[in-house]
Amino acid sequence: MSIQRSVASRNAQLDAFETTVGTSPILEHRSGSPPANCAAADTGTLLASMTLPSDWLAAASGGQKAKSGTWQDLSANADGTVGHYRIKDSTGTTCHEQGTVTVTGGGGDMTVDDVTFVTGQSVTVTGYTLTAGNA
Repeated sequence: MSIQRSVASRNAQLDAFETTVGTSPILEHRSGSPPANCAAADTGTLLASMTLPSDWLAAASGGQKAKSGTWQDLSANADGTVGHYRIKDSTGTTCHEQGTVTVTGGGGDMTVDDVTFVTGQSVTVTGYTLTAGNA
């Protein structure tokens, strides 16, 4: 039998993640594949960077936690195709999460309105939901 946790326990785990990362974290969109882990140095070109809202995730419910507010960079940093994201603390120094990025409906860990970034264009995150394991 695999480990199973209550919904309340899974919700608490997800809410603790947001508390650990802190308010107004930095979301970076980068080209290429993500590094081996969050402790590894950044890889790829920084295509867009945005400060997320102070309360950037909704309260966990049903073992899931979704983005809250608008996640948008009004002016992309560079041209390229986004491949991964990194969520860092508000100073931009500590990576707390990374994952894949695809266009809306593409199945990535995070989805955006367009995966081909052009310097100066607006970039909007259209989907992001964390799901706690051990259901």
